[in-house]
Amino acid sequence: MTPALTARVTADLLRRYDRPGPRYTSYPTAVEFHEGFGPAAYRARLDAAAARPDLPLSLYAHIPFCSSRCSFCACTVLITRNPRVSEKYLGYLLREIDLVAPLLGDRRRVAQLHWGGGTPTYLDLDQIRRLFTKFREHFLLLPDAEVALEVDPRVTSTEQMGLLRLLGFNRISMGLQDLDAEVQQAIHRIQPLEMTSSLVATARRLGFHSVNIDLVYGLPRQTEEGFVRTVEEVIRIRPDRLAVYSFAMVPWLKRNQRLIRTGELPPAEVKLRLFGLAREALLAAGYQAIGMDHFALPDDELSVAARRRALHRNFMGYTTRPAPDMVGFGMSSIGEVAGAFVQNHKSLMRYYDLLDAGEVPVERGYALSEDDGRRRAVILDLMCNFHLSVPAWETRFGTPFGETFVAELRELTAPDGPQEHGLVRVTPEAIEVTETGTLFVRNLAMVFDRYLRSKRGDRPVFSRTV
Repeated sequence: MTPALTARVTADLLRRYDRPGPRYTSYPTAVEFHEGFGPAAYRARLDAAAARPDLPLSLYAHIPFCSSRCSFCACTVLITRNPRVSEKYLGYLLREIDLVAPLLGDRRRVAQLHWGGGTPTYLDLDQIRRLFTKFREHFLLLPDAEVALEVDPRVTSTEQMGLLRLLGFNRISMGLQDLDAEVQQAIHRIQPLEMTSSLVATARRLGFHSVNIDLVYGLPRQTEEGFVRTVEEVIRIRPDRLAVYSFAMVPWLKRNQRLIRTGELPPAEVKLRLFGLAREALLAAGYQAIGMDHFALPDDELSVAARRRALHRNFMGYTTRPAPDMVGFGMSSIGEVAGAFVQNHKSLMRYYDLLDAGEVPVERGYALSEDDGRRRAVILDLMCNFHLSVPAWETRFGTPFGETFVAELRELTAPDGPQEHGLVRVTPEAIEVTETGTLFVRNLAMVFDRYLRSKRGDRPVFSRTV
């Protein structure tokens, strides 16, 4: 972030736009999922997906286990040191794959396979091999498929890394958050620099194509000086990609976050400066800004796609390989199949019970309407590429953009609205997010979210946008 851009983000802008809002890894968001969409509805969507055998798939597997809990984490995790728990879970996960894969008929080709968590490398060598073998038993990884997983430098061994590469994994992502000792103590995650740099070096030696490191700003006890030091150390490691996430404080959803002392969190203006300092350092080091919170080296696929305005966004974040359908496996996993979002049970026991009954372990979902699809296209273009081509949208949906979004365009261009504040430029041909607007792109996307307009009450739902 250049100093000029920092100066444009006034206290008034923060007051106006720092409010709760979605991150839009989906639209509609998971808040709209409902239990009226259950196993029968999922089977029908899988059957529809099977009718398109030539199209590739994305696959996701959720490994929920961690040996300890980080206080900042908002993921669905299970804390255990008992290996029998993970072995039982793996058995059910393999059963789910055996159950779901045949429902896809001849739909076998995979463009993207991702293991997330939790900590996928909580699994031992034999468990990793068995899970990957099960996927290969039912699916065909395309030659250029992205085969990725999340790893924790605190628990991932050299032997695990070697096996993962031998099996075919080509991308890894690891969390670092912040190197400052005070911050690490506050978030209950002690991870010295050497753990991360050593694992990156191992990945390079083994031939992984891409390494991503996650940083988080807005954590308790973070300071501008300390976060700059963290960013400088990460730049020396030179990962291919970085995600610099805003800390999502959602203690009403994640009880572990109640351990965080709110008085130790940086205020909004400091939090924004933390991101600005990181952005400035990364751009100066040769990284390209991608979407609202990612950075990549210029020759990385993400950078190439961003320059072509061809990024996509799903529950796995920004991606260059969007497949028409994404199938999720494991407790709490979310998929997107034949125009519907599908989420498995978050309760481990209910997940087991349904599989014991020979049923897909779906808890809830959501079937998109035509209006959802139109709005989703707008939101994805803004979130991914900071640009919407009105003629392209009209060609795709066969309806006038201006007549479809009368209220939304009025809100964007109203006196004292986002366009006047310098966040967006609206013309008959395009909606263009400005450099300042990229910091508030979630707010701009929210204008097109019809579900937010109907939300009432004081119950918190989303984290804050800044």
